[in-house]
Amino acid sequence: MVLLIGICYNTNLKDNNANNSKCPGIRFYLSMGWPMLIKGKARLDRRTKNLVKRLRKNEIAIINHDDIDEVAANALIDIKPQAIINALPSITGRYPARGAYKILKAGIPIIDEVGEAVFEEIKEGSTVIIKDDMVFVGDRMVARGKILTLKDVEEKIREANQNIKIELDNFVDNTLEYAKKEKDILLGNIEVPALNTDMLGKHVLIVVRGSSYKEDLRTISFYIQEERPVLIGVDGGADALLEFGLKPDIIVGDMDSVSDEALKSGAEIVVHAYADGRAPGLERVKKMGIDAKIMAMPGTSEDVAMILAWEYGASLIVAVGTHSNMIDFLEKGRKGMGSTFLVRLKVGSILVDARGVSQLYKQSLSSKYLMQLLMAAMVPITIILWVSPATKPFFRLLWLQLKLLFNI
Repeated sequence: MVLLIGICYNTNLKDNNANNSKCPGIRFYLSMGWPMLIKGKARLDRRTKNLVKRLRKNEIAIINHDDIDEVAANALIDIKPQAIINALPSITGRYPARGAYKILKAGIPIIDEVGEAVFEEIKEGSTVIIKDDMVFVGDRMVARGKILTLKDVEEKIREANQNIKIELDNFVDNTLEYAKKEKDILLGNIEVPALNTDMLGKHVLIVVRGSSYKEDLRTISFYIQEERPVLIGVDGGADALLEFGLKPDIIVGDMDSVSDEALKSGAEIVVHAYADGRAPGLERVKKMGIDAKIMAMPGTSEDVAMILAWEYGASLIVAVGTHSNMIDFLEKGRKGMGSTFLVRLKVGSILVDARGVSQLYKQSLSSKYLMQLLMAAMVPITIILWVSPATKPFFRLLWLQLKLLFNI
């Protein structure tokens, strides 16, 4: 017996053995030993952040991404593909990467470790059939992996919690080693490009498309409206600003994950170059006929954005979605955070990290407070209506009606 399993994102069912997943059906069928069959159009890319630009709902995503990070997981979940086929292990156990966990909890099955040959066997847009752990194009099996389960992921996370001590030792050593090499950042020997955007004495909001950036931007929306800070989008962070109806003043990055729309928004473009001056992202901008400045500096593009704001005299730097801990940097494939450590030492006196602020502060009001607010507002309104000459006849008539009705 073969079952066609559709994705059930809006189901209200709950599977107590699957931690109340939004789509318990898939794991139920698998736990019963029944086959799984999924059919859909394939979209594939070795870089997940490039794939999500083309991927559409109910298609099958084919990726080459070990230790899937939360940012990539959130991007995939938002699109709602039928399934994900990964050439590499979605979680290795080296450190507690939680992307695969989030994807499975969202009800999206993962066929894991099918091998990189899948990129040679499957063409973009072709129809793919997943039968259990096998991948078919037509009648030909082109790849085989394993169906990743929550139990598998939880075991890997436990393994990662044991390995994290080793990773931490290596991470600290690498951070200190690179900090020694990149100490010019702290000493101020960085040449910054000439910009037209005035940041002197102003607040600067730097947006990186990192974990929880949407929730954090939503939470500080009132601050943005009131203060009107200078807006710097770091690569895809520029698109995050556009999503919220905000136009970036400056876009900083290597230009590999920012959209054409954002680049054409009129923002000043600063291409992050390597310390030796090479700037691979400059070619793309030039082909679009857009003027760009270059800033050569080691480290991440968000480090560049912070240094720019500091050097141009910002009175406050508010950062959303930035990377600030070991897991963040391991997910980005970096073995240390020397430059980020130095940059934060330098700008720390004016830096406010708004990452995760949405978890600290909720803007919603409880029904109790709303009722109290309504009652408080009704008191002065009632008094004004009662004493007003224009409404006195109305209240007298209402009183007479009540007396007649209740025989008072």
